[in-house]
Amino acid sequence: MLENRHRELGLSDEEVMEMFKTMLLARKLDERMWLLNRSGKIPFAISCQGQEAAQVGASFALNREKDYVAPYYRDMGVVLAFGMTAKELMLSSFAKADDPNSGGRQMPGHFGQKKNRILSGSSPVTTQLPHAVGVALAGKMEKKDFVSFVTLGEGSSNQGDFHEGLNFAGVYKLPVITMVENNKYAISIPYERQVASKNVADRAESYGMPGVTVDGNDPLAVYQAVKEARARAAAGDGPSLIEAVSYRLTPHSSDDDDSTYRGKSEVEEARKKDSIITFANYMRETNILTDDKEKLLVDEIMGIINEATDFAENAPYAEAEHALKYVYEE
Repeated sequence: MLENRHRELGLSDEEVMEMFKTMLLARKLDERMWLLNRSGKIPFAISCQGQEAAQVGASFALNREKDYVAPYYRDMGVVLAFGMTAKELMLSSFAKADDPNSGGRQMPGHFGQKKNRILSGSSPVTTQLPHAVGVALAGKMEKKDFVSFVTLGEGSSNQGDFHEGLNFAGVYKLPVITMVENNKYAISIPYERQVASKNVADRAESYGMPGVTVDGNDPLAVYQAVKEARARAAAGDGPSLIEAVSYRLTPHSSDDDDSTYRGKSEVEEARKKDSIITFANYMRETNILTDDKEKLLVDEIMGIINEATDFAENAPYAEAEHALKYVYEE
């Protein structure tokens, strides 16, 4: 029954509310970053909009006190769930000295934070997958009880790193979960011109692991898939491939004009399945969320975002000579 769905998965009403809050924070933070970019205050924005359900649902199924995550550039929902704050993400967007990802050296979306076990990302897509596999190998060799979790877009599943990483993970039965966030477009290239198979998850069999395709607009469906994959990994049964299918609601980045390759009607149709709306509806139907609670939640989140924006905008930039730090041996 509808009202028992999250409880059947072992989630309390409070945990479901926390999931929704994290999704909403990611969305509102992302929307603010676009406004800041368009007003000339930050140089670049790359969006998580449309993919929050997959990111947050997956993160809540992991052990966020032990597990390692190798996120890709859209994963604001993942890094927020793993402990990165709105202030820290804003410091990154403004490229300020205290940006925890890189001290303002990297573009926004290149996440990395040691204390929260977020592996540093790099600009070439899919390089994070072999890194996550390497962390899983280290954990297995050292008999640690964590798993590693890595995300990427469906376009990235056509890179050599995808094959090499999953093949190695499959051969050595490593505790790594790979989640492909299939948002239908690799910049301007639609799915059917990227991948010949019906689903990316179909590729899992050739790497000796289970593969599953789930509704990426449903955080509970993603939570269930990742929870099952984590249980398998923790039991020594090896890796899993999960494909979470959603839709990218924004242009590829603030430098992209998506009107050149898709129509407005297509995007508007996808917005009808927006997880922020559909999950809020589920929570209303299960009496977890009311209009009053939602208003209080939005007010709280906007307060967090306003404070983070002001803090980051007024924070100092790194000293010019710091550009040489971490490049040459000191």
